[in-house]
Amino acid sequence: MRVSVSWLREYVDLPAHLTPADLEQSLVGLGLEVESVVDLAATVTGPLVVGEVREIEELTGFKKPIRFCRVDVGDANGTGELQEIVCGARNFAVGDRVVVILPGGVLPGDFAIGARRTYGRNSRGMICSVKELGLGDDHAGIIVLPDSSPAKPGDDARPVVGLDDVVVEVELTPDRGYQMSVRGIARELSHAFGVAFRDPGLASAPAGTEAPAYPVEVRDPVGCDRFAARMVRGVNPAAPSPAWMVQRLTTAGIRSLSLPVDITNYVMLELGQPMHAFDADRITGSLVVRRAVAGERLTTLDGVARTLVAEDMVICDAGLPNPDPAAGADAGVPISLAAVMGGESSEVVAETNNVLFEAAHWDPVMVGRTARRHRLFSAAAKRWERGVDPALPLVAVERAVRLLVEHGGGAAGAEILDIDHVSAPTPVVLPADLPARRVGVAYSPDRVAALLTEVGCTVVTGPDRLAADPGAVGVAAGGAVSFLVTPPTWRPDLTDPADLVEEVVRLDGYDRVPAVLPVAPAGRGLTWQQRRQRAVARMLADQGYVEVLSAPFVSVELADQLGLPADDARRRAVRLANPLSEEEPALRTTLLGPLLGALRRNLGRGQRDLALYEIGTVFHPRAAAGSPPAMGVEHRPSDAEFAAADAVLPEQPRHVAVVLAGEVEPGGWWGEGRPAGWADAVAAARSVLAAAGIPADRVTVRAVEHAPWHPGRCASLVVDGVAVGFAGELHPAVVAELELPRRTAAMELDLDAVPAAPVRQAPVLSSFPPALIDVALVVEVDVPVAEVQGALVAGAGALLESVRLFDVYVGAQLGAGRRSLAYQLIFRAPDRTLTVEEAVAARDAAVACAAERFGATLRGV
Repeated sequence: MRVSVSWLREYVDLPAHLTPADLEQSLVGLGLEVESVVDLAATVTGPLVVGEVREIEELTGFKKPIRFCRVDVGDANGTGELQEIVCGARNFAVGDRVVVILPGGVLPGDFAIGARRTYGRNSRGMICSVKELGLGDDHAGIIVLPDSSPAKPGDDARPVVGLDDVVVEVELTPDRGYQMSVRGIARELSHAFGVAFRDPGLASAPAGTEAPAYPVEVRDPVGCDRFAARMVRGVNPAAPSPAWMVQRLTTAGIRSLSLPVDITNYVMLELGQPMHAFDADRITGSLVVRRAVAGERLTTLDGVARTLVAEDMVICDAGLPNPDPAAGADAGVPISLAAVMGGESSEVVAETNNVLFEAAHWDPVMVGRTARRHRLFSAAAKRWERGVDPALPLVAVERAVRLLVEHGGGAAGAEILDIDHVSAPTPVVLPADLPARRVGVAYSPDRVAALLTEVGCTVVTGPDRLAADPGAVGVAAGGAVSFLVTPPTWRPDLTDPADLVEEVVRLDGYDRVPAVLPVAPAGRGLTWQQRRQRAVARMLADQGYVEVLSAPFVSVELADQLGLPADDARRRAVRLANPLSEEEPALRTTLLGPLLGALRRNLGRGQRDLALYEIGTVFHPRAAAGSPPAMGVEHRPSDAEFAAADAVLPEQPRHVAVVLAGEVEPGGWWGEGRPAGWADAVAAARSVLAAAGIPADRVTVRAVEHAPWHPGRCASLVVDGVAVGFAGELHPAVVAELELPRRTAAMELDLDAVPAAPVRQAPVLSSFPPALIDVALVVEVDVPVAEVQGALVAGAGALLESVRLFDVYVGAQLGAGRRSLAYQLIFRAPDRTLTVEEAVAARDAAVACAAERFGATLRGV
């Protein structure tokens, strides 16, 4: 929210020489996030003056309309002659007074203004818009001063447009809706500086009358527990909004529309009470406040026709027959989406003479859901979902009526409507020593009571008063002094003793809370799972993979994009009750979806050779888990409640995945590069298992068919007979669906399914020379290479130190459907030099085992 300090000074006695730095420090000290504090006088340097447009020449022949203007700027240009300025805006006419910056001036963003020739004319200066002056985001047209402004051509324009002020912009937390107003921020500043505060929300306002201002029926007092209204008749439809009001709205980022609408926005900014102005002559019957009927339609002020749901609240014109029989004969037709945005059919227009002001109090949960459902995050909806003071409607209506009568003429109706079903705030029991115990600062009971009273709470001490309020929230400490604290109506966030403790700390000063680090208990270091995860991450990074940290949210269409079978367990995903994005409402069951998304984004940004990895959890729902038990905050949940909640949580195994695209060995003057393929994904899986401490002889690689991999280029990684993951080339259909390069490869392993690494004895290094023997075995092409290698290892015996495949050959002389696999066998004994006979015998035993299992024959024999 953006607000000027001059507006705040109307309600709080700030120090006369308050600097922007002191203002920011005071707000930060109270827990407000300050986006900026800007001294507007310093944002625009040089001559910024009021000008009066005397002549306008329309220039043609260009891509957009251009106007050549001659503007009277008095003696500000040193000559008194008309200033020539080229301008593209069209929202002004001859005789209008505008804001002009002359050559030598500098606008925000270090934009220097000079004299130049453009569009065939000399332009000496600029006619300014709100955005160009840094006063707001409106760039639709330049600033046109109202007729009521006393400024003359040549006058300094800074005071006229509010550039002599200081503007503070704060970002508010969701639980402090009262701060989204001048009233709320002024109250906070009164706490910070210890100065007087004049609460505009406590201004006198006439009570509701027996005769209502307009016939209204509220059919849902839960969704709308208060509804106030009053009529102003005979308003001058041509009456402009006063300059000071337009200036303050502009500073806050709100565009001036018409006097009645500007007044509702002004009161909302001032008090924090959103309002709506109806054109009473466009309403044909009484008003009905009710829940919408599913499927009803309403065209809101932004021109969008919206389909409503049963949770939405609407204000209806009962004089219009509703075509939906489910709504009822007297339900009327919706003319406003309550608390979010009004409708086109009853909006204030240029001919409006009779205005009906409405100020109500709506259920914040309903408003928040409606705003998100319809993607209508209006300024009113943002306040309602954070909580609005239910005591404000009559005060806001009175304030709006007086402003309209004063500036737009007309007569205020004597009838005032006030339908009030508001419940009183619930008292909270607060042990007087709780703030000291929770925070570690010695707050005396008197100090606690004084600070809570300063917030606006009613604080009562004594066991008799506590006993009289059995519905109070909290539990009094046995034998200790306790307070019965009733929060003010503007603080719906104070519902628990912890909330009151936070207020005590906030007002007393966060800087008084000592920064004491807790003593870390003795530990045993990292668990073996943590050490294994770090080892895997380091290994992948050392091999050139780049780590990706993806959000765990995926779309429901991902399973179809990956081509998962209908009965695949990965299709059953946990759906979030309140997702960050409706496009990704589910939790991932595989790392490949988000990881392939990261691959595609990097490809779209010009990267071609990519090797990415991620280590993270996936989420598998438990069958028939049900809902978790409701656990309150008044006491620690029992072990049984914790166990019941844990039983509902999805299983969350930790996975590791890699994806590869492009070249893994770049080409250059030294030769051609090598593109990534399925073998690299399998090698990455083997490396992960090796980094996890699993010996190679316990790992088996088998050819399988498993989505989303290519059925002929997919391998299963098996450890001790249990499949722990898959690797290979992605299916062509998946690659095409996700718009990935051809032959993109991927691997995913379940780290939690990988057993713990065995305790291994350090190897004994032999100082004796090795015996190197190469063998080339001819086998059928469908015999897995890894299984042939396993047969060689099994047959060679203890003398075999290592075996490595170094060549694969397919040729006509081998016969159809056969291939040659060439292995290098290294034999070594720990205690002697092997003889030729020993090495050859071990080699023959290895070949015999391969021949027995797979019919392998030595090539050339």
